[in-house]
Amino acid sequence: MEVNKEKIWLFLQFFFDKGENASQVAKIANGVYSANTVTSNYVQFWFRRFRSGIFDVKDVSRTGRPVVENVDKITEIIEVDRLVRSRSIT
Repeated sequence: MEVNKEKIWLFLQFFFDKGENASQVAKIANGVYSANTVTSNYVQFWFRRFRSGIFDVKDVSRTGRPVVENVDKITEIIEVDRLVRSRSIT
């Protein structure tokens, strides 16, 4: 069964709203999906977030290197000249 992060987070939020214990929820999640899907510490982390009022289960965009959209063009440039410098690609 394919399990993505958002599905697990919503699952955890459901049991948080019910008032369940983090270790019990970890056991339930591992029983429903598969062994070692989540740990008690992971569930506790999310329960702390929920208690502090952060219910957004989407990943927040992070600072750092921007996502490159023209990967094909960059790959083509590198295939033509393996010694091309990154400054000339930009």
